[in-house]
Amino acid sequence: MIQFHALEIPQLERFLERQKAGLSLKSDIDLDLILRQILQKANEFVPSESGSILLDDPFRKVATRRDNELVFIATFGHASRNLIGQRLSAKFGIVGQVYQTGTPYVSADVKEDDFFYAEFDEQLGHKTHSVVCVPIYIGKTVCGVLELINRLDGNIFTERDKTLLEIFAGYTSFTLQNALDAKRAHELAKKDDLTGLYNDRWFNVRLTETLSDARKSGNEAVLIFMDLDRFKAINDGHGHLAGSQVLREIGFLLKRIVQQGDATVARYGGDEFVIVLPNTKLDDGIAVCEDIRRTIEETEFLAREWGFSMPPLHLAGLLSASLGIAQHLAVTDSNESIDQEKSDLLRRADAAMYRAKSLGKNVVVVSRVGEELQPASVARAGVVDR
Repeated sequence: MIQFHALEIPQLERFLERQKAGLSLKSDIDLDLILRQILQKANEFVPSESGSILLDDPFRKVATRRDNELVFIATFGHASRNLIGQRLSAKFGIVGQVYQTGTPYVSADVKEDDFFYAEFDEQLGHKTHSVVCVPIYIGKTVCGVLELINRLDGNIFTERDKTLLEIFAGYTSFTLQNALDAKRAHELAKKDDLTGLYNDRWFNVRLTETLSDARKSGNEAVLIFMDLDRFKAINDGHGHLAGSQVLREIGFLLKRIVQQGDATVARYGGDEFVIVLPNTKLDDGIAVCEDIRRTIEETEFLAREWGFSMPPLHLAGLLSASLGIAQHLAVTDSNESIDQEKSDLLRRADAAMYRAKSLGKNVVVVSRVGEELQPASVARAGVVDR
């Protein structure tokens, strides 16, 4: 019996967070089942020994397709489970050629094909003879490929097989877009319209859930408050439309950096942002803060045309961020209410962020449980304990 595999849901959601939908995918739709069914139907159209769906990573995607990576998000066939999550440069292989050109491709004999990339065969102990591969679109944008390897009857793939799979690829794109649209409708109430991050209402819900879960499990958690430094100078010098675009780019950066599946990244208001990291030790949370601080400091904002033909502004070296991180150590038999714990955690994270501002900005300040709010030694560049 053929087994069909897909990425775990938290990782899978990342690869289906596309610009057209603009929202993350966290409702009751069974995404991994949808992808496995897509592969199963493709195999019914063109029976094959193995096959894969590969998508580009929307958080690492660049305009030049050949510079992107494709990730195996659903597979079937020999040793296919081992491919799940592996990355393949779009520079190489038949898959890369189809992704770059957006054109279906059939290779009757890969030994005679200059595009064939044999590395995965060598890794898996697999022998590829014939390949048919078609692009997957979401909207009008190529976002991945559907590949089938070796016809089940031992014959080579034909132009007819390519045509059948091309027809099926239209169904695939339609199915994925329907899933995205359904998720989008479910998420609208939780999202900030400008940045695509969660809004403060959903942040408060998730923070309460995180503290409640921590009380049951005993696991640590952290809360991060972030405020942009000198953001007012952008609004004053370049206008509020430019400021809004910068906030959108900040939202994208935060989603790219914070990869933890159960994390909540939200816009708290204006140019303030909050991040809840459940089941996270303080040192790991500090590393996230420092990554955010360094990335914002080094990023050139509005580097391309934006808005309605607005020219690039190349804002480099102007914007930075001050971050406060508060440690939460769960007390399973606490007499305090969850609301009291939540209020204390919010207060400490907020105070740490304002302390970062007072130290000259572009700093991470740490609030450890049970310690006085005083500066301590610098733990690393940009990080201060208190």
